[in-house]
Amino acid sequence: MKVFSNTETFDYSWEEVSTANWRKYCPWNDKSTHVVAVDTISRTVDPATGILRTERLITCRQSAPEWLKKLLGGAEESQVLETSYVDPSNKTVTMVSANLTLSNLINVQETVVYKPLNDHQTQFVQDAKITALCGGWQRIKNSIEDSLVKRFRENAIKGKEGFEAVLEMSRRVFAEEREREKMMMIMSQAPNIRRAAAY
Repeated sequence: MKVFSNTETFDYSWEEVSTANWRKYCPWNDKSTHVVAVDTISRTVDPATGILRTERLITCRQSAPEWLKKLLGGAEESQVLETSYVDPSNKTVTMVSANLTLSNLINVQETVVYKPLNDHQTQFVQDAKITALCGGWQRIKNSIEDSLVKRFRENAIKGKEGFEAVLEMSRRVFAEEREREKMMMIMSQAPNIRRAAAY
C-alpha cells in the first residue's frame, strides 16, 4: 500500500469553498478536463445534525501508462463513487471516494476535508491510500502503486489551479448577482421614492 497526502490553503472563506465545491468540475475548471461526468445518486439532510450527505458517481477519462493498460486492461473511462458530508455546524466538508473500476485489482480510498483556518482561509487536506491487489508479485504491485501516486501528485497540482479558477469565478458571479439584486431593489423602490418626493 502507498499513501499520498496533500495539504493546501485557499484564500477564500469556508462558505465560499463549500459552495464552490459543487462546481469543481464545471466548465470554469479547465484543469480537470479528465472528469467527463458527475451524476448525483442521492442527497439527504440529517434532520438532527443538519449534515448534508451526497453520493455522486464521477466518470473520468485518463490515459494510463501503456504497460499498466496492457497489464490491467485498456479501459479509457473509470468510475469513482464519492460520498460527501457537509457539516454546517462544525464547518467541515468531508469527501470519501473509492474507485469502482478495476476495484478487484486496485483499491483506491481517498479522503478530502475542507475546514476553515480563519474567516478568510480554508484548509484542504487530502489523503489517498492506494493498494494493488496483484497477489504475490510485489515488484508489479509497487510499480502500479507508484504510478498511481505519481498520478495523484500531478492531479493535485492541476486540481488546486482549477479549483482556484472556480473559486475566483464563483466570487465574481456572486458579487455580480448581489449587485444585480441591489439594482432590482432600487428600481422596484423608484416609483415609491418619486411619489414621496412629489408630496
